Amino acid sequence: MENKVHTFTIKLDWELLGLISQIDRFDANWTSIEKKEGQSLKQLKSVATVRSVGASTRIEGSKMSDAEVEVLLRDIDITKIKDRDSQEVVGYFETLDIISESFNDIDITENSIKNLHNILMKYNIKDEWHKGEYKQHNNAVEAKHPDGTKQVIFQTTEAGFPTQNAMRAVIEWYNTDHETHPLVKCALFTYDFLSIHPFQDGNGRLSRLISTLLLLKHGYKWVQYVSFEHEIESRKTEYYRVLRNCQALRPNENISDWVNFFFSVLLNIQKQLIQKLELSGVEAQLSPREKAIITFIGNNAGCKSGQIAKKLGIPSPTVKRILPNLIDKNLINKHGTGPGTNYSII
Repeated sequence: MENKVHTFTIKLDWELLGLISQIDRFDANWTSIEKKEGQSLKQLKSVATVRSVGASTRIEGSKMSDAEVEVLLRDIDITKIKDRDSQEVVGYFETLDIISESFNDIDITENSIKNLHNILMKYNIKDEWHKGEYKQHNNAVEAKHPDGTKQVIFQTTEAGFPTQNAMRAVIEWYNTDHETHPLVKCALFTYDFLSIHPFQDGNGRLSRLISTLLLLKHGYKWVQYVSFEHEIESRKTEYYRVLRNCQALRPNENISDWVNFFFSVLLNIQKQLIQKLELSGVEAQLSPREKAIITFIGNNAGCKSGQIAKKLGIPSPTVKRILPNLIDKNLINKHGTGPGTNYSII
């Protein structure tokens, strides 16, 4: 059965309702999980934040790895944030932090969205002229390929009154529609925001931040302990393909494929979170040396056994004995063979 929601058509079938039910079943148990896993969640949130910041900025062209992002965020010195990648990383981190700490106080209004954009672009010197304001020139959704070339995916809403009117319309719908399921509303708002592309730059990054904000406001608090952005990055080709296919039919398009994709992302990160919580239970039974090695690998992805032994002061034979055990317990990954063998966290 097809339903009209806002300006879109959605096929509300049993498959879609089943996805909503799966997500909400986990959410119903979250309060008890949160009480039980307090300390583990603090660690997961720290890791998720780094992964989210790294992934969301890389989707838009940044070259910084998660390890480089972590080093930068560990000791932020705004006087040294000169390159664009660093500026985008720190801006994203500060916006995500504000959303995480104050989501209940952030209303879904034009002013609040403009304010979030202003914070996101805070350190981008070249974007000083347009941050916090709707676009002044027409823009297009572009995909950036590894070789540096760009491909136009979709022509967005025209600058000026068309953009202003479209943003006001989607915000008014969001705040007055009390019948549509919250998860569907989150998916639709994110899709329409991406299609309008209301700002000159930073729309992709801000759309993912807004998704997190909306989910948190509707009580899906578990989303901050696993990286929504990292899942999008790992499915970047599919992400752009689904957007392109739906947007090609604009206006009044059927966006069932986008909603299903959005929900599948949420289900996948739910599964990842469950796995991480299960692993934290395994980690609680580890020896101090095993925990130290896992922590070191987590902070130094791609490290080798010799580096681990040297930095932690653990005999090399002991490190080489412990590493296979951690691999068997699915706590770390092994990459390569021989002298090039290195390790990373699952």
